[in-house]
Order: sequence, then C-alpha cells, then structure tokens
Amino acid sequence: MAGNIEYSTTGKPHPYHLVRPSIWPLIGALAAGILGMGAVMYMHDVKIGGIPVGLKGVVIGLISVALVMFFWWKDVIFESVVEKVHTSEAQTGLRYGMALFISSEVMFFVAFFWAFFNAALFPVEAIGFVWPPINMEVIEPFGLPFLMTMILLLSGCTVTWAHHAILDGKNDEAKQALGITVLLGTIFLGFQIFEYAHAAFGFTEGIYPSTFFMATGFHGFHVFVGTVFLYVCWRRAHKGHFTPDRHFGFEAAAWYWHFVDVVWLFLFITIYWWGNTAGIDLRP
Repeated sequence: MAGNIEYSTTGKPHPYHLVRPSIWPLIGALAAGILGMGAVMYMHDVKIGGIPVGLKGVVIGLISVALVMFFWWKDVIFESVVEKVHTSEAQTGLRYGMALFISSEVMFFVAFFWAFFNAALFPVEAIGFVWPPINMEVIEPFGLPFLMTMILLLSGCTVTWAHHAILDGKNDEAKQALGITVLLGTIFLGFQIFEYAHAAFGFTEGIYPSTFFMATGFHGFHVFVGTVFLYVCWRRAHKGHFTPDRHFGFEAAAWYWHFVDVVWLFLFITIYWWGNTAGIDLRP
C-alpha cells in the first residue's frame, strides 16, 4: 500500500495494464540494430580483415529479431491467459494500437502504388512513352492472379467464420475455420512463388518489373506474416485460450488478414488488370 493505492501485477484495482519491467524492449532494439547494421554492411560490400561480411549480419539480425518476437509475444500471451491482466479497458488500448499499426501499413503500400501510378500515367522516354513498356510481356490478370484473388477472398470468409464461432463459444468450429484459413494462405503463397518463377521479366529489367515485384512481393511477405499469425491463433485455439469475451489475439490477426485481402484487391485491379491493359501512349 502506498497512499491508499494498491499496486498489483494482476491489473487491479486500476483498470489499465501496467506491464512489469521487461528485458525484451532493450534486447529487441539491439536485435534490430544488428539487423540494420548487417543490412547496411551487406549492401555496401563491407569487408572485415579482407573478408566480405556478406549476409552473415543480416541472418544473425533476422534470427535475433525472430527470437525476441517469439519470447516477447509468449510473455504477452502469459499475461492475458494466466495473469488475466488484459481487462476490457486494456483490450481497448490494444485495439487502438492495432488500428494505428494497420494505418501505418496502409501508408507503406501507398508509396508503392504512388510509384506505380507515377510510372504508368506519365511514361518517360526510357520506356518509349507508353505503358505497359514496349516489348514487356505482362502477366495475364484473369489467369493465375484471378485464382489467387478468389483464394484470398475465400480466406477472408473463413477467418470471419472463425470469429463468429469464437463469439458463439464454438471452439471446435473456430479451430476448423482457422485451419482452413492457414491452408488457403499457404496455397496463395505457393501460387505466388510459382508466378514469380515463371514471370517473363526480372526485378532489375525496368520500372514495370521493379514496381510490380516491390508491390506484390511486399504483399506476399504480409500474407506470410498473417499466415504465421493465424497459425499461432490456431494453436492457441487448440489450447482453449479464446473465449467469447477474451480473444483479442485472434481479433488482431483477423483485422490484419482483412487488411491483406483489401490490399490484394487494389493490387489486382490496379497492377494486374488496369496496369496491364491501360494502353497509355504519350509518344509525340
């Protein structure tokens, strides 16, 4: 007791979650620093003792960041499931945090769309003043990309099914729906790898390939992250972590997955469909 206020690790009597001292923010900053430094050294071909650093620093940084993420989020799950410190007010704060994170991700993709439209609407002399560029063999939008679109839209339906199952207390249905969603996400990634392997152009072959691979590639990375996110939720559902009134971990994953779906719809419409058939010709 201090001034008639009781301090507790269980979130009582205050309605907010005051986290315990944690080592993970410090270790996470160090891991991110290693990753950033390793990436810079690799891109500048830095040598130590005459030996190229190569990807060693990047690999060490990625492993360090992954380990920090695993153990830090494990602690967050422990706080929620065992200590039950995530009160309704604390969950509201978590929801605001996730909403702000997704907003930042929206702006991340805005940059890629901006680059694509700048190149497509104002094609320069280097690509012949036309879009798509001359002699560029583009990908047929209503082939594999359309199938991938249907897969992602279906996965959005199954993750919504899982959400309603959790709200209704039907844990078995939630596990089934989450498993299907993870499978669909994995299939999507497999098709994207196939598409990249059979594309008629490479990343460094002009503005069209660069904008195409940057936008769709980063989206694929987000699909991978979302699939892992939902797989963790599937494992947690098997352990009975989610209840109708306590399931923010899944809710955050579902929000993220719907965001991934919406971004892909924009990618399909603008880059695969409009971008491949725009026929813009600014030749004098």
